[in-house]
Order: sequence, then structure tokens, then C-alpha cells
Amino acid sequence: MSGTRTNGTSGTAESTGTNGTAGAAESAGTAEAASAASAASANGTAGTTSTTGTSGTAASSGTAGAAESAGTNGTAGAAESAGTAEAASANGTTGTAGNGVGWWVRNSRALLRLALPLILTNFAYVALTTVDIVMLGRLGAVEIAAAGLAIALFNQLRTTGTGLVTGVGNLVAEARVRDDRERIGALLFAGFFWATVCGVVFCAVLLLIGPLLVLLGQDPEVVGKAGEFLTVLAPGMLPCLWFQNLRHFTTGLKRPGPLLAITLASVVVTIGLNYALIYGKFGLPAFGFVGVAIATVTVFLLSFLAFVAVVLRDGVLRPYLVSPGARRWSGDAVRSVWRLGLPISGTYASEAGFFSVLTLVIGTLGVDALAAQTVLNQIVYIVFMISAGLSHAASIHISEAAGADDYVTARRTGLLGTGWGVIAMLVVAVAYLAFPEPIVSLFISAEHAGNADILALTATGLLIAALMQVFDAAQNIGNGILRGIGDTAGPFRISLVGYWLIGLPAGCLLGVGAGWGVEGVWIGQTIGLAATAAILLVAFLRRADRLHRAAAGASVPEPESS
Repeated sequence: MSGTRTNGTSGTAESTGTNGTAGAAESAGTAEAASAASAASANGTAGTTSTTGTSGTAASSGTAGAAESAGTNGTAGAAESAGTAEAASANGTTGTAGNGVGWWVRNSRALLRLALPLILTNFAYVALTTVDIVMLGRLGAVEIAAAGLAIALFNQLRTTGTGLVTGVGNLVAEARVRDDRERIGALLFAGFFWATVCGVVFCAVLLLIGPLLVLLGQDPEVVGKAGEFLTVLAPGMLPCLWFQNLRHFTTGLKRPGPLLAITLASVVVTIGLNYALIYGKFGLPAFGFVGVAIATVTVFLLSFLAFVAVVLRDGVLRPYLVSPGARRWSGDAVRSVWRLGLPISGTYASEAGFFSVLTLVIGTLGVDALAAQTVLNQIVYIVFMISAGLSHAASIHISEAAGADDYVTARRTGLLGTGWGVIAMLVVAVAYLAFPEPIVSLFISAEHAGNADILALTATGLLIAALMQVFDAAQNIGNGILRGIGDTAGPFRISLVGYWLIGLPAGCLLGVGAGWGVEGVWIGQTIGLAATAAILLVAFLRRADRLHRAAAGASVPEPESS
């Protein structure tokens, strides 16, 4: 998931077209994706290179170019290069690839410029659930465990629904290029249709899941309180998914709106509502930990309504929202959203499900273990937003390069993005190793005597997370770079192997079978993430090399799977 995890909303859904189509949807806050190179022909000869179905030319010969690369299949690539192309070397190296340290410096700057606003938006969004966990940490172990279990289940399903509407942005971008306004309205309706279907079904699942959790070995008291929490939280699935659909719709039109401002305002409202509803301030009754659920649902609804208000005030967006097409059924649009969103949804669900199931395994080890898992997941999820931003930025740059058949640059960009993700996580690991207890104390109140064991357990988990997050970042970016090069199904298949066939058995064997407890589950989780990251990176490099040889004219048979 890229950009997904069970303890928060999916940060930045990556938008890439199918069948190698370069995605035109840009993320919130990024008006353009700078590319530091222009495309050259595969044999290094300067000239004009065109790709099948791709509009635009690419100049090489060392002069500063202003090449534009438009996506295949009618998808707008719409990213202008930075005008810093180097001449193609005589040995056949693609002109955009360049040589030496200069390429890596230039492209690192371009990558980080694109990633930074994404990361900031992600941080703002994850602050919503962080506020919830911090407030719950002032109540007690049972409350933390119950709400943590409820939030994990909610976000598992929310992430799946978000993946299904992520493709709306790509489809809207394609329709925008063709100036097919009726199609755009139909896609908006289709997105709301799937968001509503998912919202209703998932709400019912959350309300009925309690008995199953008891059968799976969860503490009955924790399940009972989690049921109280979900009774209030479950209906919030609808406005949450409606918001996500509108977000991807406006992104496809390259007018994502003030998402960062809306999210920051939501954080402020969440803090105020949590304080008032938990403790009964400002004349309101004290709801205790259920007040967090009330606040969360209220913020979901207010955020959606605020976004609708922004769209209605926008002269470009408003006609689409009020057009007849936005209120009319189109079977083709509904099927298109389903076909494109299903593999993305599958990948998101696989990753989120992996963490949800491990949370259930940890729940069988006791209340303290589940409370520690809730806090550790939230800490890890905050830092995860860094790799989510890098993943999306690398994906966009790779899509640009692939749209120009410049797979040398695509390959290098994938390695560049992965490298920056690993560096960022190593910096964070230093803080984990140096200050584990102070970091954990931010989330769990030491005033409650019963929290001492949770504090110690979570601090131990943070030491394991120092290594785990390196692999977590690598696999997250691996998902993004594979999608950037046109592979949307590969990440899903790989996730099934890495998460479910390696990580989950390892966590169960070490945590339960070997008796290592929650630490064993965390170690098994790390093994699964490491395996997933390795397989994704190998798959990306093999696909980039294969496409490069094919673009150069070599006869390369296409294997059955990436």
C-alpha cells in the first residue's frame, strides 16, 4: 500500500495507469513533477524519439531541453523536464541517464522536491489517529487495547475501500485529456457508487464481527469495549470513503484543492472534540473512550462537507459536481473504476490485512501485549509517512521516464527512491535506539501504575522497529516503483508471498510456537517485510531491464509474471 497502514488513512494513493500507462494524477500539493532528464533514443543517437501512443518528442544532444512526455493510451504525462539533459554517450547509454555524481544530485533534488509536500500532507493526516492514541493512552490498558483493536479493524476495511476508488484519478485524467466532460461526470458518480457500496458493506461487517473476535482468542472484555467503540465508529466509513473518492477525482483534474489545509483543520477539531467528549467539557457529557469514536466520525463528516464546499466554490470543479453525468448511472464507468481499482485495492488490503492479523495474534497474548502493539503501530505509522511520500514521488518520475521509453532513467530512479527511503529510516532508527522510553512515554501516561509493563514492552518493540522500518520503507517504495513502471498486479502477488507465506508464519512460529511472545511476532513481521522488499526490488530491476532491451529493439519474450 503503498502509503497504507491499519493505523491511519491511506496517505497518498499512487496513481498509475494500466498496461504501462503513465499516470497523470498528481498528488495533493504537487502541481508538477520535475524530471531532470530528456529522453534519447536507445542507441544513444541524438534525435527525436516517439513511443507508441505517446505524444511529445524528446531531444538529446546535450542542450537544455524542455521535453514533455505524455502518457500512453491517452493519459497525460504532463510533466516538463528540468532542462538539464545530458548528451547520450557513445556507448549506447540513454541520454537521460547521464553519468557521474551530477545525475544523482540533480535527480535527488527533483525527487525530494516532489516528495516533501506529500510527506507533509501525510503527516497532517496521520496526526488524526495519533491524537486519538495519545488521548486513549491517558485512560488505561483495556481502553487502549479495545480502541486499538477497533481502529485496526476499521482501517483494514477503509484501506481496502480507498484502494478501489484510487483509480478514479487516472481515469478522470484520461477523460480530461480527451475533453470528455460527460465521461468525467460519470466517473465521479461511479466513484461515489463504489465508495457507498463499500461503506455500507464494511459498516455491517464491523458491527457484526464481535463474536468472531472472541472465537479467535481475543479477550472478551476487550472485545466488548471494542464493540462499543465500533458501534459509533462504523458509520464513519461512508463519509471517509466519499472524501477519498472526491480527493482522487480532483487530483485527476490537477486541482486537488487545499487538502493540507483541510487536514490540518481536522487535526485541531479532533483535539478539541476528543478533550470535550472524553472528559465532558464545555457542557457536554463525558463519554470516556467512546468519545474518541464520536469525535472521529464527526471529523470524517466535517472533512467531507468542507471538501464539497471547496469544490462548489471552484469554477473549474463545480460544473463536474453538479453536472447531469455526476447523477447518472454509467455501466462502463462503473466497470472501469472496478477494473483499475481492484488490483490496487488488493495490494492495500493484503498489506493492511497482514498487520491486522498480526494484531489479532498479539491480542491472544494478553491485554498488555495488545496495548503495546497499538502504541508501537502508531509510532511506526507516523514514520511510515516518509516512505509513502518518497514512494509516490519516485513512481511519478518513473512513469515519466517510462512514457519516453527511457528505462535506464526509470531503473536509476527506482534505486534512488529506495536509497533515500533507507537513509531516512536509518536516521529515525538512531532516535529509536537512543531514546526509546521517552518516545513511548509520549503515547502512554506513566501516571497509571498499570501502564509500567506496557511502557517497557513497547520500548523493547521500538528497538526491533529500528530495523523493521528500514525494510518497511523499502517494500513500500518497491510497490510504488513497480506501479510507476506499469506493473499493478505484481505488487499484489508479491505481497501474498512476502506477507502471508513468509511474514505471518514467521510471526506465529516465533511469537506463539517458540514462546517469544509479542517480541517474536514483531521479529516475524520484520522477516516478512524484508522478504517482500527484496522480491519487489528484484522484480522492478528485472522489469526495467526487460523493457529497456525491448525498447532497444531486442527480441525479449514476455514472461507470465513480473
